Amino acid sequence: MCRSSWKVQVLLACLLLTACAGHREPEVRTVRVEVPVQVPCRVPAVAVPPWAAAGLRKTDSLEVKVRALLAERRQRIGYERLLEAAVSACM
Repeated sequence: MCRSSWKVQVLLACLLLTACAGHREPEVRTVRVEVPVQVPCRVPAVAVPPWAAAGLRKTDSLEVKVRALLAERRQRIGYERLLEAAVSACM
């Protein structure tokens, strides 16, 4: 019985060795994966303009006040465009 057990063990060892002999090395390949990376935004701060209506007084005429408010409206539109440009530069 001992002799047949030894034969079985040798047979199993041979089977294991033949199974390992057929094993190939894994194929190495490079795969490119594009992942978005968060980057801090480096845009200079937009300076707030000196508003045209800031210096108005109660005693100023209606014409002066309307002209100052119209000028301030144009300033605000330009300031908003600068802010939008700064924000879009970070996207």
